[in-house]
Amino acid sequence: MAISLSNFLLPSILLLATGLLSEAATVTYDFDVSWVHANPDGAFVRPVIGINGQWPIPTITATKGDRVIVNVKNSLGNETTSLHFHGLFQNGTTHMDGPASVTQCGIPPGSSFTYDFMVEQPGTYWYHSHTRGQYPDGLRGPLIIHDPDSPYKDQYDEEIILTFEDWYHDMMNNLLAKFISLSNPTGAEPVPQSALWNSTQNISIPVQPGKTYMFRMVNMAAFSAPYVWFEGHTMRVVEVDGIYTEPAEANMLYMTAAQRYSVLITMNNDTDSNFAFVASMDQDLFDQVPEGLNPNVTGWLVYDDKKELPAPAFVDEFDPFDDYTLVPQDGMSLLDEVDYSITFDMKMDNLGDGANYAFFNDITYVRPKVPTLYTALTTGSSATNPAVYGVNTNSFVLNKNDVVEIILNNDDPGKHPFHLHGHEFQVAFRSDEEAGAYVNNVTMPQVPMRRDTVLVRPNGNIVLRFRANNPGIWLFHCHIEWHVASGLVATMVEAPLDLQQNLKVPEDHYQACHDGNIPIEGNAAGNTVDLLDLTGANVSPDPLPAGFTTKGIVALVFSCLSALLGVAVIAWYGAAPIGKAQKGSS
Repeated sequence: MAISLSNFLLPSILLLATGLLSEAATVTYDFDVSWVHANPDGAFVRPVIGINGQWPIPTITATKGDRVIVNVKNSLGNETTSLHFHGLFQNGTTHMDGPASVTQCGIPPGSSFTYDFMVEQPGTYWYHSHTRGQYPDGLRGPLIIHDPDSPYKDQYDEEIILTFEDWYHDMMNNLLAKFISLSNPTGAEPVPQSALWNSTQNISIPVQPGKTYMFRMVNMAAFSAPYVWFEGHTMRVVEVDGIYTEPAEANMLYMTAAQRYSVLITMNNDTDSNFAFVASMDQDLFDQVPEGLNPNVTGWLVYDDKKELPAPAFVDEFDPFDDYTLVPQDGMSLLDEVDYSITFDMKMDNLGDGANYAFFNDITYVRPKVPTLYTALTTGSSATNPAVYGVNTNSFVLNKNDVVEIILNNDDPGKHPFHLHGHEFQVAFRSDEEAGAYVNNVTMPQVPMRRDTVLVRPNGNIVLRFRANNPGIWLFHCHIEWHVASGLVATMVEAPLDLQQNLKVPEDHYQACHDGNIPIEGNAAGNTVDLLDLTGANVSPDPLPAGFTTKGIVALVFSCLSALLGVAVIAWYGAAPIGKAQKGSS
């Protein structure tokens, strides 16, 4: 009897296809974003941004290979919003990345917007608003992509998510207005009132002796970087920012804003006591530490809920694990043939309005009138000219598949965590503090650590490398939210002509622009006729007058304050009843 090969193969192919389809899923979230009230540190009730009437907001979870759909309705009433899925590359879906005025228009009050993308990256991520200064008001939550093929799936029993947040009692709009103003010429960042674990304090985590837990830890802070440790236990680092690493033992971690760590912790074999774990805010970040500030937030590994929850032991010095020593498990070698090198000289300085701003190469970021992605899609061959994106977007056009190097010199006495959208990067070099500008004679690791957010040390430098294999518009910025607002942002415009050929933006994205009266064509100024005419573009304030310094501004501010105080005293004294004034002078 003859057997037809086609009759044999077709059922097998259909069975295979059915199996592949059954493994992938479409995960849908319907989010109604609105104001609610909360008191996470037990000290102050305030409005916060919740989802579906609740806060903390939900964790987004999916599995590698899934399609994720997030339908967002903005019910805030008084603010636009957007969502950025921090750490996800958005391969082929740069329009789903989320920064307002970059890859989309902000979602106006009353409008809706759909994010729709595939996830091929397992790991620990988070999502947050990417609209001016908004996420510290509460719009931030974990995003976990599970991996059926994780190299560590058989080495732990359960997963636990731990998020760290800093918390402000005042609203961000109020704080930003004071931060970027003549009254704050030194650019001192507002100091948070407290620190939180999982959007609250004093959390207890039940554990069982001998079991191993994977703690997925996310720093969702606006500013703060905690030192983290678990008393009586050792951490084994196995993932950072979505990159599996060779296991590395650590007693203490330093988590700068936006970084993530997955660590394995094996519990002790007895239940004699419970153990504290602590996140202690790095107070070196604060220009001035307010009196009475408690920089710590404590939780407990609870072996026995009938036993006491001990106070954490005093730590006389912080000695965190050095993430620069981590080795990616895939063994990816250093990208050593650099096609395009970008040097950023970073500083903080004042402009002519007296306020303090942040700069890359003397340019402070100002959002364009037309979102940068829409400029890339509507300017034809001119999309490869950085000029069409506007001076203050600090744009760099990258060729597809080029190896790109970023050299960043931190001309500032502060620590800064830098994040790149759309990519992970190799940390090819990181200097010590006070090393000054990068010099091209350093030794680089053959298999460098990779992640998407890294700290540059005070007056130090870093060298990052990545392959431009993801056409899109991607921000590179400091992840201290105050510094994003003050302009420490650059824009990577990657293969814009490819975007014109392959990207289709959904109508609801354009509708958000229409609802917000935002143009969607032309250069950064909205000019569709002369693409090199940037007249009317959004720009930064004028520079300070020649010879004027920050010290001069400080002196001027204090002189004005003293003068105003003097006038107020004179007015009060002059308005006092005469009899009382004479009595006070006798």
